[in-house]
Amino acid sequence: MTVIRKIRKALNGKPTMEGAGVLLNRVFGFSEVPEFDPFLLLDDFGSDNPDHYIKGFPWHPHRGIETITYVLEGDVEHADNLGNKGLIGSGDVQWMTAGSGIIHQEMPKGDGSGKMSGIQLWANLPSGDKMMPPRYRDVAADRIPEADCTNGVTAKVICGEMSGVKGPVQDIVIDPEYFDVAVPPHTEFRHPTKPGYTVFIYMMDGRGYVNEGNGGSTSGKQPDPGVGSGTIVLFDDGDEIRITASGENARFLLVAGKPIGEPVAWQGPVVMNTREELEVAFAEYRKGTFIKT
Repeated sequence: MTVIRKIRKALNGKPTMEGAGVLLNRVFGFSEVPEFDPFLLLDDFGSDNPDHYIKGFPWHPHRGIETITYVLEGDVEHADNLGNKGLIGSGDVQWMTAGSGIIHQEMPKGDGSGKMSGIQLWANLPSGDKMMPPRYRDVAADRIPEADCTNGVTAKVICGEMSGVKGPVQDIVIDPEYFDVAVPPHTEFRHPTKPGYTVFIYMMDGRGYVNEGNGGSTSGKQPDPGVGSGTIVLFDDGDEIRITASGENARFLLVAGKPIGEPVAWQGPVVMNTREELEVAFAEYRKGTFIKT
């Protein structure tokens, strides 16, 4: 029998200042560890006011994690110590594996009219992979395939597989899925999930209703509870999720990954397993020996 995942927790983010003065919405972070394991943090940095983002995230280090940046509108200028440099534009994804250490900067530029919108997700690495060689993947929007699901549902497949369509980001340690899903009004979306994996959705536009086994509805009476824009839903374990759009289009990120189940020692941009490993990382950064490749 299929076990439909129920809601474990629903959260609305909090305004937070990061970088050199970027106002963003911290959807989840340090206080939610280890509930979202293997994921550490989700930030929504959308704004129509350049003063909220233009100071950006100047040069800083990372170790022990992966950062996934999905630009929805506008451009982000990127550079790192590996020699990668350029613009991440609307619809593009940057999947960066910091591993043993990377130093980079991310500078939001907007879309010319002042609008900037994007999502950054941090994923943890298990102890055996924290010091792996750093890796950078820049995935242009035109390389991200779209899956046509049932009932007019579509999904941009960034990582994982949906309706026979595989995403361009592969060979990731935590075996993740990362989809940008669009559901027409009064339409139900179903997706199988791996038991034991952490699964969540982040509602970006519209409103959806999580079906907890009530059979769904397309007649105007919806299952509860409703999930509005800016809300994240973490699911209990199970084999499948079901989400029904309200009377308007619903768009959300669907993310899944295999939990690591290890201790988390976290300070700023570095996430290791012990306090001692953190102290080593920051001592190396001060001495100029942080980069290992």
